[in-house]
Amino acid sequence: MASARDDPHRVLSQRDKTLAALIERHGPAPRRRAVRASDRFASLAEIIVYQQLAGRAAATIHGRFVAVLGGEVTPERVLAASPEMLASAGLSGAKAVSIRDLADKVVTGEVSLGGIGRLSDDTVVEHLTQVRGIGPWTADMFLLGTLGRPDVWPTGDYGVRAGFAAAWELAEVPTAVELTVLGEPFRPYRSLVAWYCWRAVDDRSAAG
Repeated sequence: MASARDDPHRVLSQRDKTLAALIERHGPAPRRRAVRASDRFASLAEIIVYQQLAGRAAATIHGRFVAVLGGEVTPERVLAASPEMLASAGLSGAKAVSIRDLADKVVTGEVSLGGIGRLSDDTVVEHLTQVRGIGPWTADMFLLGTLGRPDVWPTGDYGVRAGFAAAWELAEVPTAVELTVLGEPFRPYRSLVAWYCWRAVDDRSAAG
């Protein structure tokens, strides 16, 4: 078992030659820091906006969404916005409902984003998936990007699966169940491995 004092990049490089090559190519992954509690609602709403969309399209819609709320994404502003305002930003009906349900549950205290950082990864997923439209993928992205957890393995993310297949030269993209098993050797640093899987997708795209 790796010591807490070990550099995770060094540990992963020693465990796997493919990861060693990715780390050599792309350098250390940026350090993820937990988003402060007051910004977690806005962060989670952004993740919902990005569900099943390409990055550029999602960024455009998210920018419009922030604008219609007056530049600040809070539960109160979401609940004060009309469905027409949210639709004008380009949000689908399902995503608008999801973000409004999140806002309502945060306001009523059913979802506590302030104290969520003290929960285990599995409990965070359970807590968030009570919101309409939030599934395991959204919860995993929140764990990764908002809470900065080190051992998240988002098997539901196609980019991670495709990147793993490309980097490890698999014949086919693994299923989520298959990727769960393939990720086991990389505990407790699977968040880092996911980042390098995304970089492997970038490499493949750049190669044409």
